[in-house]
This record gives sequence, C-alpha cells and structure tokens, in this order.
Amino acid sequence: MAYPEYIPYKKKRKPGLFILLLICFLFVAAFGIYQIPWVNRVVSWRIDLALTYIHRLLNPVSELPAPMVNRSTEPAVPSSTPVPSTSTPTPLISPTPTATPTPIPATTILTAPAYDEAKDTQDWNNCGPATLVLYLRYYGWEGDQYDISKIIKPTRDDRNVNVEELVYYVRNYSGWLKAEFRVGGNVERIKDLLAAGFPVMIEESFTTDRKYWPEDDLWSGHYLLITGYNDATRTFTVQDSEIGPNQSVNYEILDKKWQAFNRVYIIIYRTEQEQTLKEILGDDWDLDKNRENALAAAQHEAQEDPQNAFAWFNVGTNQTYFKNYSQAAQAYDTARSIGLPQRMLRYQFGPFIAYFQTGRTEDVLTLTKYALDISRTSEEAMLWRGWAFYQNGDKNTAMSYFRDALKIREDYEDALWAIDYINAN
Repeated sequence: MAYPEYIPYKKKRKPGLFILLLICFLFVAAFGIYQIPWVNRVVSWRIDLALTYIHRLLNPVSELPAPMVNRSTEPAVPSSTPVPSTSTPTPLISPTPTATPTPIPATTILTAPAYDEAKDTQDWNNCGPATLVLYLRYYGWEGDQYDISKIIKPTRDDRNVNVEELVYYVRNYSGWLKAEFRVGGNVERIKDLLAAGFPVMIEESFTTDRKYWPEDDLWSGHYLLITGYNDATRTFTVQDSEIGPNQSVNYEILDKKWQAFNRVYIIIYRTEQEQTLKEILGDDWDLDKNRENALAAAQHEAQEDPQNAFAWFNVGTNQTYFKNYSQAAQAYDTARSIGLPQRMLRYQFGPFIAYFQTGRTEDVLTLTKYALDISRTSEEAMLWRGWAFYQNGDKNTAMSYFRDALKIREDYEDALWAIDYINAN
C-alpha cells in the first residue's frame, strides 16, 4: 500500500490582518457613501444629535445664567421711550394712516407657493432659507433652499440665520424683488398686509420634537410664511417648512409665540408695490419710529405682566437699537432673572452688545460661553466673546475668536471689521 508523501504541519493563521483590512475597507466605503449629498443630509444631523447627547451626559447643560449684579427681587419699571412721543404706550400701536383706512375682508387666502415635500422640507437647521424660498417662489423666483443657504449659511451646522441675512439675500440675489423687515408687529398688521396681497414671514417660538441633551427644554426658533387669515375661525394659514404646507394657526397662539422674537416680520415686494406697502406701514415705514413703537409696546407688556421674560427682553432689544445700553442691560437683567430658554442666545444677541457697552465684561464672557456650549457654531457669540477678551486687554485671544467666527462664515463682515480694527490699533 502506497502512503502519501509527508505533509508538514502548518499552523492556522490568525484572522487579525484580514479583519483589519476589512475594517479599513468598510470605513473607506462608508466615508465615500457619506459624501453623497442626500446621504449626508439624512445621516449627519443624526450623528450630531447622538454626539451632542453623549457630550451633554458628561457635561450637563444648566439654565441660562442669571445676571452677575445684585438686583432687587422686584422687576424694574421700564423706562420711557428714548425719543419724544405723544402717543400713549399700548400693546398694539396703530400706524398713522395716510388716508381713511378701507375695511379689509373677513377672509383672505393668497395662492400658496407650490410645495414639494422632497425638496422643500427644510434641511437641518435650515428653516430660514427653506421658508424664504417659498416666499420668493410666490413671486415666480426659481431656486431651492440650498441656493440660499450656500450664500448666507455656508456651514451646514450653523444653527441660525438672522432676518438681516435673509433680507440681504433678497436684496442682492433675487433679482427684481425688494425686502424690508420691521419689529413690533401685531395680528392686525399681518391681516392688513395679506389683504393687500403681501405674504408675511415671521420668526417665532417652536417646540422641537427631539431632545438634544437630557435637560433640553425643547424651545427653539422657527420661521413661518403666512399666506392667509380667517376671522370666522380666528386662524392664519401658514406655510411651515418643518410640518408642511397650509397649516392653520390660531391668532392668539401665533401672537404669543411671536413675542419671543420682538414680533419681527419680513415683507418681500415688487418695486411697484412699494407705495402700497408704505401706506400700510404708516409711520412704521420709518425705522426709528418703528423701533419707538415696538419699544412702547414692549414696555406696556412688561408693565402689564412683570413676570414675562420675553417682554423684558424685547424692551432690552429695542433700547439697544437706540444705544440706550444702560436701560437695555437693566431690562435684560430682569429677563434673565425671570428665566429665558436655553437657546435664546442662539438667535438674539442684544445682551452681548448691551453688557459690552456698559463695561460688564464678565457677563459677556459668561453668556457667550453658555451660548457656545449650546450652539458651538455661533459666529455671533464668537465675535462678542472676542470683543470681551479685547476689553480685558487680551488681543491675541480676541483675534482667535474673530478668526473662528470667519471659519463659520468667511464673509462675516463684523468679524472682518474687528480684525481690521485690532490690526490698526
């Protein structure tokens, strides 16, 4: 019987190298797939949510810090308006008409812009551009939310777009359209504009449907486009880039949510509509008079409801416009003492300005740190944190923050100016 030749023993190889190569392959493949735009849009915010939640488990978020000055337990009485006014402060100030007002219909429903759920549902933190594109589409503009965001929100995880940035886009990129924004609006003003054929874009409070950290209060800001009203049901028809088109919102509920943003509203119009718009706005067409009216309304609301933090915050914001920084800081102190939402400083930056201008550097440092803990990509918080360090004599750290702000938005003019100022001084 023949036997096979000798077969030497070979020790089985460990699968380590194979597994390592497989992991590398899967990582490269996943990275490549992640670069596909629609995949990135779907996945990236979920990754951010998970990472933020884990970070906040290790570093819990507290409430927005209280002011760093001794205050009475009673809220301060709001100061008078900064410019002479013969009007008595009331919550809803009627503009001075240029002619006898014509009664408006009990119902007005403008043609809603076409809404494609696949492309018009807002991208992550993109309600400003997503709502603006619906507004522009009403006038026949063609484009999508990404055409707008790549100009005014080039960093995708930038959490906020201001009304000034939205108006800037319209004035510089929409072609034939014009835009204005005003503050201190009210339900009747919205109805007057709608009855004249102007949709109205507002910024309001919104309750998010997901927690980004265990102590998340779920409060955030959100833009809406209002395209109709019905007095019989006391509802507005709104286009909501998060929820969907043609939503109904009660007058009182909308006004309450709107208050947190000084009742700001944007109007986009054709050149030939400007005279009509001026007649509707009355003395609110003038920017200073508009702020005076808004300040008077906020002061009245603060007097009527002294525990309303948003009313006090609006007093501070309107005082800041008039460079009455001491009165503004006092109003902001009251709002903070009552309590503000965790994300408030993601959207509004008046406290940074008022405290900086009154020499309260530690308050600026405290609030900007908190704001960046909440929203790490806030170029506005970076800017004012830089100015606080500059105020403390630390130019190098100030420059670092200004440059960080430019990493979020490379054409951020306030940061560019700050760098030029320090270089020149």
